[in-house]
Amino acid sequence: MLIAALLLQAAAPAAATPEAVDLGRRLAATGTLATLIPLIVEKDLTDLAAEDPAMTAADRDALFTLGRAQADAGRARLLGAMGAVYARELSVDDLRRLVAAAEEPAAQRMRALQPRLMMETMASLGPIDLKKDVAAAFCRERGRLCDRD
Repeated sequence: MLIAALLLQAAAPAAATPEAVDLGRRLAATGTLATLIPLIVEKDLTDLAAEDPAMTAADRDALFTLGRAQADAGRARLLGAMGAVYARELSVDDLRRLVAAAEEPAAQRMRALQPRLMMETMASLGPIDLKKDVAAAFCRERGRLCDRD
């Protein structure tokens, strides 16, 4: 019984240190998802405001203030969850190195460019519909999924 308990204890992941958790959150905050969240939020809020043509400027300002506050809270939860995974899966030394690299000025400039880079890239490629393209190829190859639009 003692051997089984020791094996279970050895197999259980060690609790992340506060430093690892902080580094994990900082690393998550430098990721592509964290970079794109503000763009997604602004687009969603703009779309939501457009749903009510009678919305006044004051209403729109209030909507954006409320929406941004809720988005900030959601972003914090998301980065905390991502950071916890980083803290659990990477060593503190790895986290220190990754955070240092991600916080370098060159990396910060690259992240600032990412939203525009993605928009320009997607615009240059035109519409991409993987499901439609795969279904059409599968239809040609196997005669299945041919009834899709």
